[in-house]
Amino acid sequence: MVFLAKTSNSVYWKVVVDAIATLVEEATFEVNPSALSFRAMDPSHVALIDLYWPNTAFDNFECDKDVKFSVRISDFKKLMDRAGSKDTIEISMKDESSLIVRIISDYSSEFSIHLIESTYGPTPLPKLSFNAKAIIDLKTFRKILEDISTLADHVTISATKEKIVFSGKSDTGNVAVELISSSPALKLLEIKEDSKATYNVNYLTSISRAAKDISETISYEFSNKMPLRLQFQLTEQGGNISFYLAPRIEER
Repeated sequence: MVFLAKTSNSVYWKVVVDAIATLVEEATFEVNPSALSFRAMDPSHVALIDLYWPNTAFDNFECDKDVKFSVRISDFKKLMDRAGSKDTIEISMKDESSLIVRIISDYSSEFSIHLIESTYGPTPLPKLSFNAKAIIDLKTFRKILEDISTLADHVTISATKEKIVFSGKSDTGNVAVELISSSPALKLLEIKEDSKATYNVNYLTSISRAAKDISETISYEFSNKMPLRLQFQLTEQGGNISFYLAPRIEER
């Protein structure tokens, strides 16, 4: 056995697959004795996803050596879609040519999918310092994005110690949503310096949708005209998924 990773429900894998599918069509996972991880940038180089899933967050995790495996996300997603939310998922490799996926409920289904040739190259994390950080209720965040997307393709986020303002504009008109620091939906607001930047609404919507089944909140950090980092916890035992989103630079 090259490695084996087992979870007592399928929700975590569904979230991981959905999150990755927002950015790329193929995924190369890295596994070592301490964790399973994945990192990649979308083809347009606008967004980057970083997954870290430690061995302690699995019900069973076995790995004797460092290994990488590459799959088409659409194929992987089809298998995850076959699983009910409370089904046990077991991912394993007996050799380096195929991935075995077992779905265990009232009965056990075993799928073997051929691994693809990897075009994998290391993707370094951007070295960033953030001046604004907020943790917000995920449902509220999604509603805000829906409000913005009614009129705009991009959202400008302005953060001060008193409030956060989400705004958008287009030829049709303007929209603005204000969230004051005392709002119950705003779980944390830390501002080192007033910050303002503009990001693509569709990316933010897709990312927040991927998080909805496992997280009630989402954390985001940014600085003036700098990339945004969105992060949510994967399991209560550890692990997280982070997205880095490049800002839209508007020429004046």
